[in-house]
Amino acid sequence: MLDQILLWLTQNYIEILGLIFGLLYIVFSIKQNIWCWPAGFITSALYIYVFFNTKFYADMGLQVYYLIVSVYGWYHWMFGSKSKKQDDLKVSTTKVKLAVYLTLAFIILFVLISYILVRFTDSEVPYWDAFTTAASFVATWMLARKLIEHWIIWIVVDTVSLGLYIYKGLYPTVILFAVYTVLAILGYIEWKKQLKKA
Repeated sequence: MLDQILLWLTQNYIEILGLIFGLLYIVFSIKQNIWCWPAGFITSALYIYVFFNTKFYADMGLQVYYLIVSVYGWYHWMFGSKSKKQDDLKVSTTKVKLAVYLTLAFIILFVLISYILVRFTDSEVPYWDAFTTAASFVATWMLARKLIEHWIIWIVVDTVSLGLYIYKGLYPTVILFAVYTVLAILGYIEWKKQLKKA
């Protein structure tokens, strides 16, 4: 039994490291700690490998985007306000006009990613993969802007992703996304308190 556990750990150590850094990322995000961005960068780098090997191609592409947005988010949280202080970038709500643009961006991304996955890959779940990927693109950009509604999108994405990763047998990732779902709810509650204080 111990041999089997050790074998599994050695075969899945990259995914396990992704789990650890992913948890750090979400905890730092809830606390609005700028270290969420380096933790997210490392998580994404690890999951590029994991998702390539399990044929989650859209999720793999999403991780590349996360690498880029991690740098953008880090920069924006440090220098995004007029006074150039990280603490001055406050939690805010999404205005209607921006919500319309973000919804259109989601639809365009979903259609484009679905088309690519169906036409050019051997993905087993192209539409679900496209859905979670397109929504994650939008939610991550919203996080970089500290828009509170990004937590609601993450609750939906994390719940759907849970089912996908169970289907593919990515059990450390299942644990990660179960925790993500709970922490996204807590993150929304915590940010809502911050918004009320402001």
